[in-house]
Amino acid sequence: MIARWRVGCPTSGLVGRQIGVEGLGAAKTDALLHVELADGRVIDTVLRAREPTFAVPDREDAIAVARRYVELGVDHIASGYDHLLFVLGLLLLVRGGRALIATITSFTLGHSITLSLAALGLARVASAPVEVLIAFSIFLLAVELARSDRGSRLWERPWVMAMMFGFLHGLGFAGALREAGLPQGAIPLALLCFNVGIELGQLAFVAMALIVYRAARALAVPTPEWGRTLAVYTIGSLAAFWMIERAMPFVGAGWPG
Repeated sequence: MIARWRVGCPTSGLVGRQIGVEGLGAAKTDALLHVELADGRVIDTVLRAREPTFAVPDREDAIAVARRYVELGVDHIASGYDHLLFVLGLLLLVRGGRALIATITSFTLGHSITLSLAALGLARVASAPVEVLIAFSIFLLAVELARSDRGSRLWERPWVMAMMFGFLHGLGFAGALREAGLPQGAIPLALLCFNVGIELGQLAFVAMALIVYRAARALAVPTPEWGRTLAVYTIGSLAAFWMIERAMPFVGAGWPG
């Protein structure tokens, strides 16, 4: 739902006033707040159940902009289960420290490039088909993980596939950034910090997964042979569900251009 309204404040203005959305906790959702002030400033923030109101500040300094967009990037990757599932698939695909670093770095580089291009308006792609293709990329990764033959080029050069699919996932990240908006006068800083936030969240997820794996091995926790197979088929099933769910609006309506 998108609601727009204009507020006239001829005397004191909006600076220092609180803007809020009621019922976020009951609805279990967040709200993106976009404020355009008469002095030309544009302010974007996220309202949550724990912080349902926002005090309109004086002109933000660079530190405030950086902190806000890092938090926005972390929040987006933390709630982006499809992106995290793809990263988990990469962890299952790659063995060895150097190969894992190269693969995660390639994925990071790929989505950073397309995120920047799309956010700056240099690459325009409809978000709906991109979301379908992101789910499809996860499904293809799951299919490759399920193969008994591991002599394919994907297993030999996983970083190439990670970068190619990273381009696609970056377009998905750009959709969230477009909704939040970029502050005029601080676009490069906001874009950089949003990227940093995404990477911090991604690295935290990778570190957590590796810690759990290493702890299980150190404690000699027995893992059944079908454990990995179950994880792979779960990834593939979720990806197939998302792919069908996201494609359903196009049935009978045609693929958007």
